[in-house]
Amino acid sequence: MDDLFNAAAPHLLEIAGLLLTAIIGWAANTARRKWGIDIEAKYQSDLHTALTTAARLALAKQMTGAAAIDLILDYAKRSVPDALNKLNPSQAVIENLAKSKIEAVKAEPAFQAGQAIGEAIKQAVR
Repeated sequence: MDDLFNAAAPHLLEIAGLLLTAIIGWAANTARRKWGIDIEAKYQSDLHTALTTAARLALAKQMTGAAAIDLILDYAKRSVPDALNKLNPSQAVIENLAKSKIEAVKAEPAFQAGQAIGEAIKQAVR
């Protein structure tokens, strides 16, 4: 029995090493996928938040068209450069996102209420 154990011991150590390597590899891959996805989601969230904030700013300044889009894109480039670098959206995609954020902000009840109040004040002053 001792002879069998002594003969198998070096191979058991090799098998244990292979198993340990496989477990470490699996754990590393799982962590990379989990945190890689979490990091990308954070970049996306940060970018969308910056675009929404900039859209609110553009509308508060009563900007429209290219001027509003330029302000939004400049704001995003300055406030979340890491997100833009990591996600690397095309110019067309980022412009479309900016346009959609303007429309989303316009649809917000708070924006609509502010517009109605502003219009009521204009009517009262006339």
